[in-house]
Amino acid sequence: MVKEKNWMKQLSLHYQKCRDLYPADRLMAVFDIDGTILDMRYMMLYVLRSYDQRHQTDFFKHLTIEDVTVHENQMADLLKTLVFPPTLRDEVMAWYVERRWSSHAIRESHRPFEGVMEVIRWFQMQPNTDVGLNTGRPETIRSDTLRSLNSLGNHYKVSFVNELLYMNSYGWDKSVHHSKQEGIRYFQNRGYRVFGFIDNEPENLLAVSECNPDGDVLLLHANTIFESKRKRLPSNSISGKTYDLTELIHEKTLPRHVQFVWHGVNDEVNLRQFVTSNVQWGEFDVRLDPMNAHVILRHDSFETTPLQEEEQFFLFEDALDSLLQFGKSIKLDLKEPGFLIENVLTLLRRRHVRSSDLWFNGQVDVLKQEGFRDLASAFPEAVIQCPIDFLTPMIIGVPEKAKETLALFHEWGVNRFSVGWETPGMHKLLNQLDEWNFDVNIYNVPDLESFLKAVLLQPKSITADFNFPKWHYFGRGSGQNWEHYEYSIR
Repeated sequence: MVKEKNWMKQLSLHYQKCRDLYPADRLMAVFDIDGTILDMRYMMLYVLRSYDQRHQTDFFKHLTIEDVTVHENQMADLLKTLVFPPTLRDEVMAWYVERRWSSHAIRESHRPFEGVMEVIRWFQMQPNTDVGLNTGRPETIRSDTLRSLNSLGNHYKVSFVNELLYMNSYGWDKSVHHSKQEGIRYFQNRGYRVFGFIDNEPENLLAVSECNPDGDVLLLHANTIFESKRKRLPSNSISGKTYDLTELIHEKTLPRHVQFVWHGVNDEVNLRQFVTSNVQWGEFDVRLDPMNAHVILRHDSFETTPLQEEEQFFLFEDALDSLLQFGKSIKLDLKEPGFLIENVLTLLRRRHVRSSDLWFNGQVDVLKQEGFRDLASAFPEAVIQCPIDFLTPMIIGVPEKAKETLALFHEWGVNRFSVGWETPGMHKLLNQLDEWNFDVNIYNVPDLESFLKAVLLQPKSITADFNFPKWHYFGRGSGQNWEHYEYSIR
């Protein structure tokens, strides 16, 4: 019986087992490409629509990805189900066969399955671990294959190299299962201990199982669309469809060099959860009360959310005492300039908070040059940060001008720039800032899956609400709604 669940969890456990058993070995996860990394339905749809474009027809105008339910080698079966002149089927089929593996189609139409590039990125980040590709594609399209995959992978900081790509020497659709066996041996002969093989075709997994007598290679079936019979799956294979990072990556395996920040510690409930967590940094939204008498914790301004009846203020100094007691580090989102900054700095000095345990964040139009300079002067070793989402169009479109602006902020004392997770063009923005050697924080990360995807981009820091029930973290909720997960300890 083929197992159908938690394939990413089993892959994670097997990887850790192999790492523990063979700490000095070079480990490798081996992936098939088509139907495993790439969703070939996009290629099929692309070629059919290119027929429409060339012939000025609209036969396939309303065809969607969900309508494509057959393997890429079974286009003839798909065409029989579509409404267009039957006399043109042979012509459309010939068009498809001629263009499906053209350089243009490979470059323009290939798309990865959701989550698979992040899984590959995770293993490429691990010490003494690589990802190999073992494909039924022939050698004739090696260059196009690498060029296409690296173009897709760039978005995820994934890269593929020629030496770790094994292709079918027998030619198109010939002896693929023999080639898969040879591919595994190729990587083993290069000194790798292959711990996992992921493929969508049952026959390929069966072939690899025959040269895996000790069971060291975990066989994973990508349960997408496949051509060979499901009954050909080896009994010890594990089947799955979703590349779920939350099953693959666990809290204890997170990279230590990325700083994590618990966002919105503005009330006692969140404070209790934060101080007992493994997260070192907690972020507070600080502003003055309506009488300018106390520094309080409150995300919304009183103009946006008026003072509520019987609302009780949580004083910053009380929260600060708790943090210092538990040895936590403090990030302050300063919502106002001037008098607020003076009061905050006074409270921090009175409690002798170390500069290295402090992090200040503020909008450029709020703190301005004077505010940032005051913070940097008072605590020179602190992180001084401002969000720069508003500069995204300039950074992408006029990079040299944007770099001058960021350099000006740096002169004010800003030493880290913050980018929202859902900012359009965020990945390009992150790559550009990395190229300029600016430290970057990713903020507004809404859930565990997004958090893990952010981790894989390896910014300097990540700020999140830590609403991660899977890890038993119950943060402040989504953004500004003042909501909490309701839970009980049984």
